[in-house]
Amino acid sequence: MPPAPSQLAYIPFVSVENMMRFIHHFGVEQVLIELTDAIEADYRRWDVFEKIPRLASHSRDGVIELMPTSDGEAFSFKYVNGHPSNMAKGFQTVAAFGLLARVDTGYPLMLAEMTLLTAFRTAATSAMVARHLAPREAGVMAMIGNGAQAEFQALAMKAVVGVKEVRLYDIDAKATEKTVRNLQGSGLRVVSCSSAQDAIEGAHIITTCTADKAYGTILTDNMVGSGIHINAIGGDCPGKTELHRDILSRADTFVEFEPQTRIEGEIQQMDPSYQVTEFWRVLTGEAEGRRDARQITLFDSVGFATEDFSALRYIHSKLQGTDFFQQIDILADPDEPRDLFGMLQRAA
Repeated sequence: MPPAPSQLAYIPFVSVENMMRFIHHFGVEQVLIELTDAIEADYRRWDVFEKIPRLASHSRDGVIELMPTSDGEAFSFKYVNGHPSNMAKGFQTVAAFGLLARVDTGYPLMLAEMTLLTAFRTAATSAMVARHLAPREAGVMAMIGNGAQAEFQALAMKAVVGVKEVRLYDIDAKATEKTVRNLQGSGLRVVSCSSAQDAIEGAHIITTCTADKAYGTILTDNMVGSGIHINAIGGDCPGKTELHRDILSRADTFVEFEPQTRIEGEIQQMDPSYQVTEFWRVLTGEAEGRRDARQITLFDSVGFATEDFSALRYIHSKLQGTDFFQQIDILADPDEPRDLFGMLQRAA
């Protein structure tokens, strides 16, 4: 039953404070597990979603993006930025908020912070893919780049995939110290490493997560042995990569939405004929995932709007009966739909 017109002006707003309360109430790892399942469920119905590359406004300082999608019943968008120089100014490199709306009326259902939620959905997406592509019984993960995403990625791989050890490396030793400190008591064995080569020693999963908007070679070809799953998730844009192209020549590469990844992902280095597999095809049985123990699999992740849709819908589904939100009157709601001016006059 749709809400009465008088209720439509008010929607739940999940602030940063309430998002943190929500996460602590349900538990970090439980939220990661449930969100992983929610994202996978939506990937399995990939065909129902509207899909376009995100809308991006690039500047010399960074990028501002809108990420919209709809499944025909609900619509969502996320506003997100990527500004690597922000950290030096005391700001977040990435900040975001998102909205979930009804398709039948166009009225919003929920507004939410998405800086924290994006970290959760990114980690959950990585874990979703890894549980299908990583080597069986993968227990060791290397985390190259120990910024804001690192702890979320490590905990998602622990909760969903069963990783027991995470090996950390960052060119900024303070970032690694921060991650070691934050993962204390997590149940993971945490190893601080002096180089990327040291970090990937014995790893079954390698996650690269750097923010610098440049063609980079965080991993070179000679560093990557057979049987590895690589999770390339660093902040993406045209002109930014993390892997040497020779790694891609040896790997089977899986992506979210190919038209977007061609613009922003690792595969922007490759010829247009380079073959990739959209990951939803693995879930529906249309394509193979991991075939054997020696295969190198690469998830060239740039983030996609369906993942934000899943995250927003997941949060919205668990709000009823809680106080993890506040009501905000975001829409003008005159008693007579045509009398907007009359509503203004009465307010005087």
